[in-house]
Amino acid sequence: MAVLAIDGSSLDLRDVVRIARQGTAVRLADGARGPMDATRVWVERAARGELLDEEGEPLAVYGVNTGYGSLARMRIPSKDAARLSWNLIRSHAAGVGDSVPEDVVRTMMLLRANALAKGASGCRIEVVETLLEMLNRGVHPLVPSQGSCGSSGDLAPLAHLALVVFRAPPGDDTEASGEAMLHGKKLSGAEAMAEAGLERLFPGPKDGLAMCNGAQMSTAFAALAAYDAELLVHDAEIVASMSWDALRGVTRALHPDVHALRPYRGAVDCAADLRRMLAGSSLVDSLPGKVQDAYSVRCTPQILGAVRDGVRFAASQISVELNSATDNPLILLDVDHPNKAFSAGLFHGEAVGMAADHLKLTLTELAALSERRVYRLTTGHLSGRLPPALVRGDRPGMGLMVPQTTAAALVSECRALCYPSSADSLPTCEDQEDHVAMSTTSARGAAELAENARFVVAIELLAASHALWWRLDEEPSIVLGAAPRAALAVVEQVLGGRGGEAPSEDIAKLASALASGAIRDAVEAAIGPLTRCVDA
Repeated sequence: MAVLAIDGSSLDLRDVVRIARQGTAVRLADGARGPMDATRVWVERAARGELLDEEGEPLAVYGVNTGYGSLARMRIPSKDAARLSWNLIRSHAAGVGDSVPEDVVRTMMLLRANALAKGASGCRIEVVETLLEMLNRGVHPLVPSQGSCGSSGDLAPLAHLALVVFRAPPGDDTEASGEAMLHGKKLSGAEAMAEAGLERLFPGPKDGLAMCNGAQMSTAFAALAAYDAELLVHDAEIVASMSWDALRGVTRALHPDVHALRPYRGAVDCAADLRRMLAGSSLVDSLPGKVQDAYSVRCTPQILGAVRDGVRFAASQISVELNSATDNPLILLDVDHPNKAFSAGLFHGEAVGMAADHLKLTLTELAALSERRVYRLTTGHLSGRLPPALVRGDRPGMGLMVPQTTAAALVSECRALCYPSSADSLPTCEDQEDHVAMSTTSARGAAELAENARFVVAIELLAASHALWWRLDEEPSIVLGAAPRAALAVVEQVLGGRGGEAPSEDIAKLASALASGAIRDAVEAAIGPLTRCVDA
């Protein structure tokens, strides 16, 4: 397996997933070492009082020889620089709630290392190398999911991460190491690092700030949700084609000349993919006199097209954040000024929070549209002569009535989660941080919404499969569209036939099949690559 070089500038969403979920090994790129060394030397000189301002006084550098936040005017002696960093880490580890999932904490570690590798933070190379080796050796700090406002970045979550990386400086008896998982074992941070053969670091000047400033937990949740959302868009379109086939839909609504008159990129691409998916079907356009379908069918390109465009926007914003410096202050050595430390607040999570909130909106609409087709498939007078609740005459029961209820409950929950947290703000830090992003709440919500939406699409996949089976049993000579035919074969393989007695088991299996890419892979093998909604 290739080792990915981390240089502060080259990560994309697929890299993140390979490292966070697939365990791709990482190392610091050779080209990142020079800039990191140069800014580190400048910070150490500032901490020792060797750099002077225009009046000949020792240069004041925030967080290096000053206090933090509202205490920024307080000067700190050079002998206390390490203790200043340690006290920041220890005091900020104030998170609560369940620990974030392993793929999220791995992404946090990766993104913090990548931000520091840009060479503008003034931290030691050893800090980045330690984070990367923790990833390689499977040391995963337990990071509470709650307690961050997204400004100054994800302070509390990153401090919990830093507790495992650092230890108290000599002469300080306030030892703490947090907790971490190592190969399935829950240990203290100190034990996990020792068992992995890694040495915890004494914090140097600014190392505490360098570790804690930045919206890396917000971005971790948002990045993984954006990746999952892109794949879910394709799944939703595939399943929509199955419902379209089962409902004997009218394909004139997909004509390219129609969509050229309102050329939103997402709608044009969605319509084009649906035309390929439904190619060869004898079910579509087969009801005499039927000129149009309900919105949940014929407006699929308009709705999922807008979802496509929204996911692309969110992913593009998050991709900027993946390769950004988010420390405060940032050290810009090429600027012609004695004080090369700039407190510009690039840790503020607003851009990530707003992107995550837009992602929440798109995923909510994806789920809502899918549920409406489930309702149509399971409602006799709306389904083009399918049996009510898709109950076969020889199998009395409730059919798929209750799975539709589950889908409705999930959509309602999605709508509640869709509240734009980035529009909220509560002042913190004695009003020094008087406008905060709440990006962490937005991003956590996006991740939860992605999971809910996948379950809704899985329920539609189950309903559409039962509807297509009914059509095939009633008229064995019919031909399904290329994508419905390929997807249905995977469903039969996953369910071991046509499903079990408990719908929840079937839904769970199909949701896993969607997450694994099995449905997409089968469809792409049949019709060729689907049109990407996120630019590479």
